[in-house]
Amino acid sequence: MKRFSFLGALALSLTILLSACGASNTVKGGGIGAGAGGALGAGIGAIIGGGKGAAWGAGIGAVVGGSAGAIIGNKMDKQKKELEAINGAQVESINDGQAIKVTFESGILFATNSSTLNTASQSALSSFASSLISNPDTDVSIYGHTDNTGNDAINNPLSEKRAQAVYSFLASKGVKGSRMQSQGFGSTQPVADNSTSQGRAQNRRVEVYILPNEKMIQDAQQGK
Repeated sequence: MKRFSFLGALALSLTILLSACGASNTVKGGGIGAGAGGALGAGIGAIIGGGKGAAWGAGIGAVVGGSAGAIIGNKMDKQKKELEAINGAQVESINDGQAIKVTFESGILFATNSSTLNTASQSALSSFASSLISNPDTDVSIYGHTDNTGNDAINNPLSEKRAQAVYSFLASKGVKGSRMQSQGFGSTQPVADNSTSQGRAQNRRVEVYILPNEKMIQDAQQGK
């Protein structure tokens, strides 16, 4: 398992890139390159607070031109459509179409206070692994989260174990460990109100970010 640290400065530089809502990843990818030079930060981007828990940054340390950005967006569009067919996975584009976020609720993945994958989630993750293997030019970041029930001594290791369980399962299905990393954030990145049962259920989740790797960037710059 790989670990990583926060890169707070990246968020500001990427804020100007988040526009063109409703456009396809291909169009939005081209807009990144043409409008802002497509500067994507090195390393995984900062986790933005404010109760949103959104991860920013593409971890590729490269500059993407307009046409190259469109190529990357097109590739991400195709994989996003594959992933949308997986039961129990919420799939969305991030970074203006140059990356994909997949959210698995803990009710799909785990029993309460457990880091053992249930049978239904193993089926979903097997399909997820197949998509990752058929799209090898990406990196994968896995984030575990909990609600605020209990304390950090419980929530932090539980979130890490859940992220690691997903990492280990994907690796067992043939996804290379060298392209994956995982981390748990405990209850520090809620996406909903922890004062309600519905909100706590949303906060118990695993998020997976699919990011273009250096090879994809280089191929796109060469028009491939």
